[in-house]
Amino acid sequence: MKKAFVVAVLSVLCVFVASSAFAAAKGGSGRAHRNVGCGLGTMLWQNNADDSVLSQTLQVTTNGTCGNQTFGITTGTSECEQPANFAKNDRLNEFVVANMDNLAKDIAKGNGETLETFAELMQVPAEKRADFYRSLQANFAKVFSSEHVVLANVVDNAAAVASKN
Repeated sequence: MKKAFVVAVLSVLCVFVASSAFAAAKGGSGRAHRNVGCGLGTMLWQNNADDSVLSQTLQVTTNGTCGNQTFGITTGTSECEQPANFAKNDRLNEFVVANMDNLAKDIAKGNGETLETFAELMQVPAEKRADFYRSLQANFAKVFSSEHVVLANVVDNAAAVASKN
């Protein structure tokens, strides 16, 4: 029984290795990056049979084990792309945490010192701020999506609303 199990495992392994070699000979199509995402594993294994199950398994396992995808997405490294509405500014995050209630009040009324500072930290050009304020006010429920909304959601929601204008 054990011998049959070992033979079965080795057979499956040989199929994976053979498919890896075949895909490597073809050069791969780059679909693996879509399947496994970005990160260290993708970088290490990308030129080794990207279309094979074995290669993709190695990539995703390395990405998951190292836990570096979040860092890559946040910083735009490890072949990851930073989201377009990602706020890089630590001062912005600190400001929103310290002024969440005042920011909500200012967005609701469409003006105010807290909202002006928020726009400045979001790097909204001065000539576009009036539209930014109106857009946030009109989409208040999208920016403050619940009474328990957190910092990251407020910043990302505001950026998303602003990008639609």
